[in-house]
Formats: sequence, structure tokens, C-alpha cells
Amino acid sequence: MFFVSVKSSTLKTVAVIAAVAIFVSIGGIYAVNKSKSAPVSNMNGIDYKAATEEERLSFLSQFGWEVDEEPAEVKEVVIPTEFDDVYNQYNVIQKEQKLDLEKFKGARVKCWSYNVKNYPGYETKDSVIRANLLVFDGVVIGGDISSTELSGFMHTFDFPQEKAIESTTQPEST
Repeated sequence: MFFVSVKSSTLKTVAVIAAVAIFVSIGGIYAVNKSKSAPVSNMNGIDYKAATEEERLSFLSQFGWEVDEEPAEVKEVVIPTEFDDVYNQYNVIQKEQKLDLEKFKGARVKCWSYNVKNYPGYETKDSVIRANLLVFDGVVIGGDISSTELSGFMHTFDFPQEKAIESTTQPEST
């Protein structure tokens, strides 16, 4: 037979060390998962919360956009693990608005698309201009304002200056 005797103080020490090790492990796992965290709300004066319909509409209104209350489309998107030229160019737009999709590579996100009602020069054209929000964990991590026209455009969430839009919406002379 083999017997091992352990003092109760040693047993308590082992229990404390085990508890600390478990706590540190859980903290490490949490830190790794948070490395894909979304931008902080109220960063640069903008509230990025988008967990509810009200929050998504409020997010867009911060930039002056008036959109339909119901989304035109909702889809799940996987941010690719390797960016091609298209995603690199799209991420340039994100970086212009202090966002960056690099840290979300491989993440599943929701894309909420809303029809914009007040884009300068397009107020009478229904369903031509879209506000697209990429949402991860209830927070906007990216997106754009874009035209669904064949020769369309795409830009940041910022409301365009009237003069810049007038020059791009003038009919071409034939």
C-alpha cells in the first residue's frame, strides 16, 4: 500500500493556485474573443450601437440619413480571411470613417441594407440609394452608402455636400 499525507495548509495553497489558474485561463479566452470586438460606442461622438432596429436607424440619422424604417435586405456575410483587391478597396472606405475590417477577418456579420430617402439628387428615385450596415455583436463595424445603379457609387456614411453631388448627377452631353 502507498499512502501520501498532505497538510491542510498545502491543500489550501494548491486549491488557491488552481483557482487562480482557472481564472487566468478564462480571462485569456475572454481576451482572445474580445480581440474581434467592435468599435467602442460613442467613439468620435458617434454611437455605433446597432443591436435593435431603433439603434440602427438612430446610427444612420447621426449622419443625416432618412431611411425606410424596414430594411430592404438583411443577410449574413462572412468577412474573408484573406482580402482581395475589392475588399482592400472597401476597407479603405472603412478606414476613412475610423473603422477597419482587418480585425474581423473570418467573422460572420449581418448586413442590414436600408433604402435612403434623402440622398441629394435622388429624393424622387425609390430604392436607388442604399445604406449598408455591417453589424457584429450588436455594433456597427463597417458599411457604406451606395447606389444600386449600374454606374453607381459607394462612399462613407458621411452626408455628401450638395455641390459635389450636383456635379456627379448632371446628365452627360451626347
